[in-house]
Amino acid sequence: MELTQGHPLKQLFFFALPLVFGTVFQQLYSFVDTVLVGRFLGTDALGAVGVTYSLHFLIMGFVQGLCVGFGIVLAQGFGAKDREGLQRFFWNGAYLCAGISFLLAAVTILLTKPLLRLIQTPEELLPLAAAYVQILFLGLPATVLYNYSANALRAVGDSQRPFYFLLLSSIVNIALDCLFIVPLHGGVAGAAWATVLSQLLSGVLNSLWYFFRAGVMERGGPRPAPSLVCMGRLCAVGLPMGLEYSVSAIGAVVMQGGINTLGKTAVAAQTAGEKIRQMFTLPMESVGMAMATYTGQNCGAGRMDRIRAGIRWGLLLQYVYCGTAWLVIFLLKAPLTTLVLGESVSPVAQGAIQYLTLISPLFFIHGSLMIFRNTLQGLGKSLLAVISGIGELVGRSLGGLAAAQLASFALICLTNPLAWGLGAVYCLGMTCWILNKSKEFSI
Repeated sequence: MELTQGHPLKQLFFFALPLVFGTVFQQLYSFVDTVLVGRFLGTDALGAVGVTYSLHFLIMGFVQGLCVGFGIVLAQGFGAKDREGLQRFFWNGAYLCAGISFLLAAVTILLTKPLLRLIQTPEELLPLAAAYVQILFLGLPATVLYNYSANALRAVGDSQRPFYFLLLSSIVNIALDCLFIVPLHGGVAGAAWATVLSQLLSGVLNSLWYFFRAGVMERGGPRPAPSLVCMGRLCAVGLPMGLEYSVSAIGAVVMQGGINTLGKTAVAAQTAGEKIRQMFTLPMESVGMAMATYTGQNCGAGRMDRIRAGIRWGLLLQYVYCGTAWLVIFLLKAPLTTLVLGESVSPVAQGAIQYLTLISPLFFIHGSLMIFRNTLQGLGKSLLAVISGIGELVGRSLGGLAAAQLASFALICLTNPLAWGLGAVYCLGMTCWILNKSKEFSI
């Protein structure tokens, strides 16, 4: 699918649609983890899984940002119709991903317990939390394989196959969850292994399709040798994006430390509410991913006018969705909480409902951030986008520290919107400045 032609709304909508469904199903199996853990293993196990989220997000954010950045370089080559360069960049990206994934896995496994203690994880949750997240870290090569292969396919305009393969892996993950947690009594470790194995499956399927069916790989010839020039270009875009995600995630780690000081009831309540929140906001991130590929292809083709139009139509898509998501949460927040926890009147359940009540009207801030940040990334301005991650770090850090000092769960509920807002204001200003310089955008 070439995104350099046709109406921007139509192109963005149909390219984003499989991404939206894919992230929904990806989050679905994480949601099923939460439901099964909460119902069959108890609130302590649920809290242990929730405690690890910020650390996992820290590493996963780097992986996702890195692979999205590599995909933007591929999208620019595809938009410029440079197939030879596309192959060189693909293989050099694969070499980088292999080395980085194994290095990350080794380092994070060794540092798991010190990091969990650093964020003041309640001592009674520490063994379960460590057992869960160490398996996820061990599976980082599978996670990198999935993210890189999916972004490579999206870079050449194919957002459907990553969705199909993710749908299949989601079904497999749910089946493995039910097998490992319930009859095999695998505990939180069983939930982690189900996630790793399903990601490995989707990564292998994406890779096979890219090699044999996407029509962009020349088979039979020699594999391109490692190139410092290609790796330098990939790292120039990918590493800042990975750091941007990680910098933002450091704020989530500080925020988690603030939550942990409020006790295990607050930890479990925020975990349940956050899992439900993610189900609703991940589609906004998918529209942002579509915007990055759309911008990358049009930047490669020199079509800055289409980028301007894409921003406007992308914002419209986000705001319509945000209004719908808020209405659904307003009507169904109690049943959704009951689905996760099996109850709606306990302190944990009431805290989760409060979390959803306060955060859902502010989803539009997150939607705006996804459009402007991904536009910057698609333009290849990854270093500028990193600073938006610093804004999110500041927002989450201030919110988490204030909540800890005031012992306020309500402040925890508002910390993510504060982080989104600081990042969105910066990205809006930078996007307008860059496109004004090109004389293709007027505020």
